Amino acid sequence: MIIKINDLPPNINKFIGRTNIFEYQRDKKAYHKLIKLSTIGLNPNYKRVDMKVTYHFPDRRIRDTHNMTKCLLDGLVDAGIIIDDNYMVLRNYTECGVYDKGQRYVEIEIKEVEYE
Repeated sequence: MIIKINDLPPNINKFIGRTNIFEYQRDKKAYHKLIKLSTIGLNPNYKRVDMKVTYHFPDRRIRDTHNMTKCLLDGLVDAGIIIDDNYMVLRNYTECGVYDKGQRYVEIEIKEVEYE
């Protein structure tokens, strides 16, 4: 399954150590809503997956993709795509960022795997 989310998740670095936790909660809630809208009709509740996340950035600025991952994974759980974001569910997880001139979106490739 491939899911495309038409925006990037909020970067936690913008909020850590500051007093604007409510701003982060607002942005996170909005991003979770976007994930739900992007996955309407999908509700697989995968119990064990391999997942590859590709962040498409509109410019060549260097970013820490892992600082966006928490919001993204929590949103996938909230939308019912995966049952949790722990290591028992995410058997193999990879992420990367690519320059995609003028584009900002996330592509998530999910493959269900059998329990070992």
